[in-house]
Amino acid sequence: MSEVVTEVVTKAIVRDVELPYGAGTMALITLDNGFDHTKPNTFGPLGLASLDEALDAIAARSDLAAVGVIGKPFIFAVGADLKGAATVASREEALEIGRLGHRVFRRLGELGVPTFAFVNGAAMGGGLEIALHCTYRTIAANVPAVSLPECFLGLVPGWGGTQLLPRLIGPAKAIKLIIENPLAQNRMLKGADAFSLGVADAMFDSADFLEESLRWASRVLSGAVSVERPSFAGDDWDKIVGDARFLVDMKLHGAAPAPYRALDLILASRTASADEGFAAEDEALADLLMGDELRAGLYAFDLVQRRAKKPAGAPDKALARKVTKVGVVGAGLMASQMALLFARRLQVPVVLTDLDQARLDKGVGYVHTEVDKLAAKGRVSADEANRLKALVTGSLTKDAFADADFVIEAVFEDMAVKKKVFAEVEEHVSAECVLATNTSSLSVSEMGSGLKHPGRLVGFHFFNPVAVMPLLEIVRGAATSDETLATAFAVGKSLRKSSVLVKDAPAFVVNRLLTRFMGEVFAAVDEGTPFQVAEHALDSMGLPMTPFALLQLVGPAVGHHVSETLHAAFPGRFGVSENMAKLVASGKPGVYKPDFSLDEEAVAVFSGGSDPSTAEQVRERVLAALAEEIRIMLDEGVVAAAQDIDLCMILGAGWPFHLGGITPYLDRLGVSSPRFLPAGVASVPA
Repeated sequence: MSEVVTEVVTKAIVRDVELPYGAGTMALITLDNGFDHTKPNTFGPLGLASLDEALDAIAARSDLAAVGVIGKPFIFAVGADLKGAATVASREEALEIGRLGHRVFRRLGELGVPTFAFVNGAAMGGGLEIALHCTYRTIAANVPAVSLPECFLGLVPGWGGTQLLPRLIGPAKAIKLIIENPLAQNRMLKGADAFSLGVADAMFDSADFLEESLRWASRVLSGAVSVERPSFAGDDWDKIVGDARFLVDMKLHGAAPAPYRALDLILASRTASADEGFAAEDEALADLLMGDELRAGLYAFDLVQRRAKKPAGAPDKALARKVTKVGVVGAGLMASQMALLFARRLQVPVVLTDLDQARLDKGVGYVHTEVDKLAAKGRVSADEANRLKALVTGSLTKDAFADADFVIEAVFEDMAVKKKVFAEVEEHVSAECVLATNTSSLSVSEMGSGLKHPGRLVGFHFFNPVAVMPLLEIVRGAATSDETLATAFAVGKSLRKSSVLVKDAPAFVVNRLLTRFMGEVFAAVDEGTPFQVAEHALDSMGLPMTPFALLQLVGPAVGHHVSETLHAAFPGRFGVSENMAKLVASGKPGVYKPDFSLDEEAVAVFSGGSDPSTAEQVRERVLAALAEEIRIMLDEGVVAAAQDIDLCMILGAGWPFHLGGITPYLDRLGVSSPRFLPAGVASVPA
């Protein structure tokens, strides 16, 4: 395998530790690939061989009371080295990958002496599975990430996770970690969360984590501490797995096989022996390693992990100006969310302005309430909560921005309103202050055309909810300076967002494609296609939500406004639905009620038309329109490359990992011509 040649080898380094209280000698294995925490421990064939050799030496000894496993500073292990996964040549080779991991890892549970995993840092995938094979586990309270992300990538936990975890914490909690979290944009657990789920037996502070873990291990060995394992034999495994299967169906409609295989394995773990369960994991892993979904997932994962960290076209970060105070124009929900994010991530004063005291109080009050929620969940301390509240204030006048370095507007999506706001702000701020607009569709260049210093204006487009969605579209207007752009990228990084540079084109990337996508569906309904046919025509792709559910999220008024903006720019490709205008005029929030049942009155708005389409025709129409729009956007230079469109759709629209990026997906279907990606790239997820 090519993976062997390029593998960064994680070595298993063994040293003896004399345990406290006279409990005997522990052979402590440290997993370390020789790099700092920015290059985590992973396992390829050579890493597994190193661990195997260490266990050979340990197994030959008769003087040991226990064996421990710990990672290098801040990292336990993050699983298999997946660089070579897409190059696996045969199913037999794929089977051997699973068998090798099982053979080595299970030795930790079969050594004849108790084994302890001391999870001192991030533990993901195979890294968590190593810990599960041990007899006992401790975890550091500050561990930032515990997960089994395989289903997110198109795999299943293949080195014991689907068999050991359900028996340890029960099927319901195991499903949360193995399936629900990966399908929720690869949600990670903190150390405390993993401990509360029962994944770890004890939790200690990071400052003296190893010392406390060794003391605890000694007490376990002496019998002073007894670790009780609950039985889950009485749980209704069939119902729990069946309910989970229903939810996966609702989300994916069978579009990705991995979660279904994982559910089968979890259910089998109730009665399977270790040999049977691990062999079943091997078979599932082999099937999935040879499938398109894995290659698509790896392509998407590479975009998020690599390209997102080095944005194409971003200026030299040395040009960025320091931001010591932020101003936010507006105090509505979006503005308040931004204010909280700026305060939390930048730790600088943030001042909101609005037209009246009631709105201002509501905006600042929202921030304080959200901070209180964070404190109640233990995500911030009481002192930090007080500091955050003190950082966010309100003012009825824009002279409060006088010493701000970065001011962003979040007012009504109207060009005249935004130009007026920036003209007022410019009267109060320094010449170096960066002005940012959160516009979702309007021209940044036009917005800055009346400014005294138009080079200070940049597009800074968040997605809702602000704290959750990872994408920032950073828009360079015709006059935007390199210093302004560099500052925007630096702020985006401090906010822990993935920033993509986009051209000042109508609706930029995500909203332009979503509007084209939704517009084709709405047009099909206007033409007479039954609502349910059009609404569910793309279910088989496993998209995160249906078109009208997405409309419900953004709001009919906003969606209609963006469609009007794009119709004005590109009348031949973007229509304006008269029925959508009627829905907006009705004041209804969409076609669904709060309980997500259909509002028949709202659906009736879309009645009429005498040219219905089938679901297949709707799907083909939508995909052809997306392919056309992406080709045009690339020709226009809206982004540097097709990979940036893929990245925007993954991070800003929830485009599924199992489909890979949108451009290689359309390539695979043969919809796009010519192909979007340069030679050698389109073949990765094919």
